Amino acid sequence: MFYNLSDKEVEALKIIRNALVHQGKMPSVRELMSGLGYKSPRSSAVLLKSLEEKEILRKKPDGSYQIVDFEIPEDYGSRAQTVKIPLLGSVACGIPIFADENIEAEVSISVEIIKKGYKYFLLRAEGDSMNEAGINDGDLLLIRQQQDANNGDKVLALIDDEATVKEFFRSGGMVILKPKSTNKIHQPIILTSNFRIQGIVEEVIKI
Repeated sequence: MFYNLSDKEVEALKIIRNALVHQGKMPSVRELMSGLGYKSPRSSAVLLKSLEEKEILRKKPDGSYQIVDFEIPEDYGSRAQTVKIPLLGSVACGIPIFADENIEAEVSISVEIIKKGYKYFLLRAEGDSMNEAGINDGDLLLIRQQQDANNGDKVLALIDDEATVKEFFRSGGMVILKPKSTNKIHQPIILTSNFRIQGIVEEVIKI
C-alpha cells in the first residue's frame, strides 16, 4: 500500500495515526498544517488529496477523510507480516463507561503477537485505576476475545452494558474485579452473575 511516498506524506500519516490513537479522530486541515510546519491550509489539503489518490486515505460522504491503512512502515522494503486489528474506541480503567463499538481505525499488528484461533481488538485505556498493573491513560490494550478468565487475569468486563478493565478473581459464588492503582479512590467491584467477560488484556501498547 505504501509506495512512492514523499517524506511529508509519511510525516502526515504519522500525525494522522497519533491523532486517531490519542484523540479518536482525524486531525483537521489546520491541525495537519501546524504539525507539518506549513503556513497555508491549502498545502495540507493538497497533501490529503495526494494521499487519497494513492488510496491511503478515503473521503467519506461528509467530506472528512478516513485512513485506509494504519501501518506506517519504517522501511518500505520490510516484509514483516502483520494483521489488521480494529481499534474500537476507549474503555475506562476507573469508573466503567460505555465501550464505543464503532471502528475508529485498523492497526497493523505483527502476527508474532497474535495467537492463532482467536479474535482480537484494540481499546484505548482511560483513567488510572490500573496504573500499578502497567496500564496508563492513553495506552492501547490488545484484547483477546473470550468469555472466561483465570484468577489474576486482566479482563475487559461488561457490567450493565458498561465496560471496564480490572484484575479478575473468583471466590466461591462471587467475582471480584480489583483495581491496581496508586489512587485509592478506586475500590473493588463485587459481583455475582450480572456481568460478562468480553476478553483478556494480552498486551499493553505504549504509544
